[in-house]
Parts: sequence; structure tokens; C-alpha cells
Amino acid sequence: MTTPHLIALDWGTSNLRASLLDDAGNAIETRSAPGGVMAVKDRQFSAALLALCGDWVKQFSCPLIASGMVGSRQGWKEAPYLDCPATLLQAAQALTTVALEDAGQPAMSRQLHIAPGLRCALANGQFDVMRGEEIQIWGAGIAPGSLCVLPGTHSKWAWSGGSGQITCFQTYMTGELFGLLTKHGILGRLMVFGETRKDDFVSGVRVGMASHTQATHAIFSARTAGLMGSIAPQGLPDYLSGLLVGIELGSALSSGTADTKPDVTLVGDDDLCWRYELAFELIGVPTQRAPDGATTRGQWMIAQAAAIA
Repeated sequence: MTTPHLIALDWGTSNLRASLLDDAGNAIETRSAPGGVMAVKDRQFSAALLALCGDWVKQFSCPLIASGMVGSRQGWKEAPYLDCPATLLQAAQALTTVALEDAGQPAMSRQLHIAPGLRCALANGQFDVMRGEEIQIWGAGIAPGSLCVLPGTHSKWAWSGGSGQITCFQTYMTGELFGLLTKHGILGRLMVFGETRKDDFVSGVRVGMASHTQATHAIFSARTAGLMGSIAPQGLPDYLSGLLVGIELGSALSSGTADTKPDVTLVGDDDLCWRYELAFELIGVPTQRAPDGATTRGQWMIAQAAAIA
């Protein structure tokens, strides 16, 4: 077996993913479990980690690094937010450590290094934050001066500076709104789920972009389209998805932060990325996908910059 050099943990709200990496940052083995920070009972984080990869911890002396919500206020230990613009080296110099328990060795001899999050001061006096996505962005290796869009529950738009620093970013609660509106609101009662209807998604994107300054009014059209029969129940989920993505794009591209024709790299799973590819295509903006494994690559880069791997 190749000698392991790092145990890298992508520890989010819902899931825990562990990768055992070799001396080039390549995955020797990867495991996952539905053990996100919200599922850890009584703050038994060591137990959750060891349940997934305790054999690695006991068998190999390599260091451990984690990113994501494990470093949040609800996580194992709160890691600080770095102010933007922020570089990977600055993040590597601001790791927070916690001692493992019951690892088969003295607790203080094995530590988990937790990456910090980022915060960005907004023009309205508020802050935007991210925790975990910055690792994906650095791992994706996006070009200086370009835009990285990470679709998801809380979609992130992040801009890269000339030296690879993350200069600023914006968050859009697109995925969470879709879940809330379809599962807990009246809109979902008209919908039939299970089909993908591209044309209805495109229609939603067009309405959302055109009406992004009247977002809540535009969203109501997902109800009237169903009541009036202009969109079939099977197409309403994609229409609403398109509306929310269109509102996100319209808002972000008119914010003054983004170039209206930016160089866009998408980081995320296929089902989400194809929707954003299609939405950007409608306005003539080409996109590219980041290579798979951006999170693990970013974790390896941070560990190397911190001289722990």
C-alpha cells in the first residue's frame, strides 16, 4: 500500500467525507457517512470521526485536516473567519486545532487541524460568510480575475484576484428557498415531482432574470402558471428552479461586482451545474466545470502550505 500522508475530512452540515491521501495528494481511499455536524449528538465529534476512519487514525501517523461546517459555531470548534481578500497561505497560517480522544494514543499526540472560513464586508454594512467553499475554490485552480460559482443550498459567487486570492463573494439562498417553497409552502401542492423538463426550466430562468428586482412577485408566478394551466404540474418544479436561478443570476450580474460577461468556473454536482450552464448560456456567457476533487485538492494545498503534510 502507498504510504499515506494526510487524512482529509470534508465535514459539512449533513455529511462527513474522509479521504486518505498519498504524498502527491491523490486519494488512496475515500469513505463517507451521513454524519454531518447537525447529526453529531452531544458534541461527540471524536466518536463520529473515529467511527468513519478510526482505523486510519490508529494505523497511520499522518496528520488530519478538515474543512467545512465542522469549524462553525455549531461544529467541533469554531475556527475564525479571515477577512477578504484572503489567500490560501493566510488560511494555512490560521488553522484551528482540536485534540482527538480515544484514538489509541495519547490525546494530545493526535490533532485535527480545522481550516478557517472567510468573511466579506458588503457595501450595506453587513457581512457575507463562507466555510468550506473557499477550499473548493482554491482546489479548483480558477484563473486570476475570474468568477467561481458554486451552486447549492447556499450558492456562492466568488471572485479571484491576480494572485489567486479570493477578493469578495456573495451568497444566494437559492437551493434552500427551493426546498422550503416546495416542501413547506403552498407552491408545492400544485407540483408533481420526478420528471426533468428543460423547457420549463428555461422559461423560469427568463422570467426570473427579467424580474429579479421583484423576486417575491416573480416567484408567485409558479403558482399562477399552475392555476392557469400554462405549465403542467410535472413542469412546475423545474419552472420554480429556473425562476430562482434566474433571480440569482440577474441579481449577481447587476450588483456591480460582477462583469456582465465574466469568465465563469462552476464547482458542484452535475445536477446543479447543468442548470447553471444552461442559464448562463441563455445570456451568452460560456462556463467551464472545475475538475473533480476540488475539495480534497484544496485541503492538500492548505496542508502543504501549513507544513503539516
